[in-house]
Parts: sequence; C-alpha cells; structure tokens
Amino acid sequence: MENVYPSPHPLIGTKLTLLRNVETDSKKFRELIREIAAMLAYEATMDLAVRDVDVQTPLQVARGTALMELVGLVPILRSGLGMVEGVYELMPGSEVWHIGLFRDERTLKPVAYYNRLPIEPTVSVCLILDPMLATGGSAVATVDILKKWGVRKIKFVGILAAPEGIERLHTAHPDVPIHVGAIDEGLNEHGFILPGLGDAGDRQFGT
Repeated sequence: MENVYPSPHPLIGTKLTLLRNVETDSKKFRELIREIAAMLAYEATMDLAVRDVDVQTPLQVARGTALMELVGLVPILRSGLGMVEGVYELMPGSEVWHIGLFRDERTLKPVAYYNRLPIEPTVSVCLILDPMLATGGSAVATVDILKKWGVRKIKFVGILAAPEGIERLHTAHPDVPIHVGAIDEGLNEHGFILPGLGDAGDRQFGT
C-alpha cells in the first residue's frame, strides 16, 4: 500500500523484540518506547524543508542548514506520551499539543475527552504519536481534528500497526504517511493487535 512505511532498520527490530517481551518491566518498556520513537521520527522527517545558513566554526565559516518548518508533536493520550521525549530530543524546537482520545471497549470507537489546540495552527507539520495503530479509529479522529485546525502536512508515527488500522487510516486520509516499526498480523475480537505487545499504556505506566 502506498504511503505506508514499516521500518527496515535492524536496531528498531531488535528493540521491538525486547518491547514485546512480557518479562520487560515498565522502566525498560518506557526506555524502549522513547528510543524507538526517536528512530522512527528520524525516518519520518527525512523530507522536512531546510534553508541554507552560515555558521562560524573554530577555523572558518561553514555552510549548513536549518529547519524551515515548525513541527508539532501530537501524542494521543495516554500511551502516546511515552513517545514524546525521544522525538523532542531530536527536535527541541518543536511544539507539543495533546489530544485525548480513548477507545470505547464496547463499540471500539474513539471518544474525545481533551483538546486544547489554539484557534489557529502554530505549526506547519504535525507528527501524530501513538504506539499502536489498531482499529485506526483514534488516528483517523486525530487527523480529522488537525485538518479542521488547518494543518496541511500530517504524518502518523507508531510502533506497531495492524492491517485493519492501516487500511482505515489510509482510506480516510490517503495523504497522511504512516511510519511504523512493524506491521503485525491483525486484531483479535477485542481490537488488540496480535501478536502485539499488550496494552502500551498499561505497560508504560505500570497499571
């Protein structure tokens, strides 16, 4: 499918294996989430626009680059919170905006409960951060919110994705690139990714 980018990087694959392991404790789980998120963000931002700048080195002036686009990080609460730090370390000038959605376990549909976006967009690119692209409902709802806000360039960055979630997000928003660590087999009857890694929020925060 076009616009879907599972990472081929061996380091991501190795860290993802540790992340899946049921024996991995919450502290290590959070560390792995942060590290994988940073590597995925590196891949997702390869096309950011830059401008030429000159910088004085200890020896002479060198030609370099600076980002032209202001990036917004949009973690989907609560599991997306663990991805923010790793990405923010790469782009400390980014803005962070939170969108709260939870999945109704009966209907499997997203329910919004928090949104503090300003009236007009303050960024030109948004990276949606959510470890799991499962049914795709939360991702689609978040893109809907950001597009209504006025953001034109949006990317989804996740650690695991199910084919069902990819299909739903791609169908609703084919212009949104999907960058993930891996694509798993599918969903079970409760909407959880298989083989997956369990509940990413619970495993991060020990709940």
